[in-house]
Amino acid sequence: MNILLALFVIFTTAISGPQQDQSSLSKLWNTAKIAMQAQPDTPEPDLPSVVAGDPQPDAVKVKGVYVTAYSAGGERMASLLSLLDKTDLNAMVIDLKDDAGYITYKTENEKLNSLATPQRFIKDIGKLVTTLKEHEIYPIARIVVFKDSILAKNHPELSFINKDGTVWQNSKKDRFVNPYRKEVWEYNVELAKEAALLGFKEIQFDYVRFPEGFEKKADGLKFTQTDLSRVDIVAQFVEYAKKELEPFGVRVSVDIFGYAASVPAAEGIGQDFVKISNAVHVICPMVYPSHYSTGWYKQKYPDKAPYEIIKGSMDDTHKKLEPLGDNKPIIRPWIQDFTASWLGKGHYLKYGAAEVEAQIKALKDSGVDEYLLWNAGNKYTADVKY
Repeated sequence: MNILLALFVIFTTAISGPQQDQSSLSKLWNTAKIAMQAQPDTPEPDLPSVVAGDPQPDAVKVKGVYVTAYSAGGERMASLLSLLDKTDLNAMVIDLKDDAGYITYKTENEKLNSLATPQRFIKDIGKLVTTLKEHEIYPIARIVVFKDSILAKNHPELSFINKDGTVWQNSKKDRFVNPYRKEVWEYNVELAKEAALLGFKEIQFDYVRFPEGFEKKADGLKFTQTDLSRVDIVAQFVEYAKKELEPFGVRVSVDIFGYAASVPAAEGIGQDFVKISNAVHVICPMVYPSHYSTGWYKQKYPDKAPYEIIKGSMDDTHKKLEPLGDNKPIIRPWIQDFTASWLGKGHYLKYGAAEVEAQIKALKDSGVDEYLLWNAGNKYTADVKY
C-alpha cells in the first residue's frame, strides 16, 4: 500500500460517525488528498455473491435518529418520542450492543449469556418495542461488532494478544475482537436474530472492521488468521450475517466511513465500500461535514459548507456503487446534528435547523431520500423541516 494511503487509512479509521472520535483532523486530510490523487485506477475487485432483493419493499422511507440505550431506557425517551410524533422523522437506531460490548437489555438466550455481559440499560425491551410500534416508529437495532472490550477481556483467545500475553488495546483503551474468528460472527448474528424476534425491522452493524492502523500492528500481535485478506474476511462476515438473517425478514445495514466512497479500499482495517455495499440491503455512509478537512469538495472550511460536502460525498457514493447495478443497496447516510466546536474558532458553524436542512437538501438533490441524524447525546435540533 502507498505509504501516504496507509497514513490516510490510519487517520480515517480514527474518526467516525456512530464510530465517532472528535480529535485533530486537518493534517492527515491533506495526506489523504495526495494519496487519493496518486493512487492509480484499478479494476473493482470480485464481489461476494449474495441473495438479491429487499425483504421489506414496502417499508417507509427512513428518516431516523440515533438513540443510546441510556436514552431508550431513561427519561429522554419521552422527548424523543414527542419529536418523532410531531415531525416527519419516523425511525430510531437503538443500541442493543453498545460501543463497549455490553448487550443493553436482559436476555434469556443461553448462547448470548455464555459470552456476553448484559447490562440492563433498557429495563423492558419488550415494552420498548411495543412503544415504538404504537408510535409507528421504524425500529433499527444497532449492534457494534468487532469493537468489543467486554468480549475481548472475557475471552482473550477471540482478540489480539500482545507479546507479553496481554490483550491489545488502542490509546483509548478500547479492545477489538478478531474478525477471523467464526465464534465472533455467530455471537453477533445470534444477537441480531434475537433482535429480529423481538420486533426490530432492521439490523445495523457498526465497527465492521479491524482496529485503526491495524496493518502497522498485525506483525506484533498473536491472533488467528487464514489466507483470506482482511477485506475479504470482513465482506464475508457481512454476507454471512445477511444470509443467516434472511429467514427473519429483516434488513441488514452497515455503517461505513463516508469518504470510503472517495478513496480506494482501506485494506488495513478490511473495509471495501463496494464489497460491503454488495452484501447489505442498506449502506450508511457517515458524511458529517465536520469530519472533512480543507480542500475536500473545494471547501476551505468543510464544516461551514454542509450542502457542498454532502452533495460531493453523494456524487462519489453514486459513482462508487455504479458497478453493482440492480444490486445497489439503499443509500441512507448519517448526517450531522451537532456542533463541532473542537475544530476551533472560524473553522466551524453552530449547527441548527438551517445547517441540518442544507444537508437534507443536498441529499434530495442527489436523489437520496433517506437519512439518519447523529447526535451523541441524542439532543436533536428543533423546528427542522424534514
